[in-house]
Amino acid sequence: MPTSDVLLTADELGAPLGARATVVQFSSTFCVPCRRTRQVVEHALRAVDGVAHVDLDVAHHLDLGERLAITSTPTVLVLDAAGHVRRRAAGVPTLAQLRAAVADAAGTVQAHARS
Repeated sequence: MPTSDVLLTADELGAPLGARATVVQFSSTFCVPCRRTRQVVEHALRAVDGVAHVDLDVAHHLDLGERLAITSTPTVLVLDAAGHVRRRAAGVPTLAQLRAAVADAAGTVQAHARS
């Protein structure tokens, strides 16, 4: 299934979607790279308005993890404002990668709004 065909709702995430984009991080309790990913996400979003960060423990969201085929942590999904998954990455993203993914997801919604 193409990434953009996957739609996540605020109810599924247990948190509101961001007005421009949402970064969803699937983590696990003993995952050391997950801590670094959380730091990268928080740093990337520090000066960005309208972007939410949702950190989910995959052990507490087994159905969602299975539906999204989460096989390792950390896994990061970047959603547009409507909740469509625009980017997906396993492992710790770089700050530049995450910023580009968020900008792309936010820009996708703006492009659709102009259509």
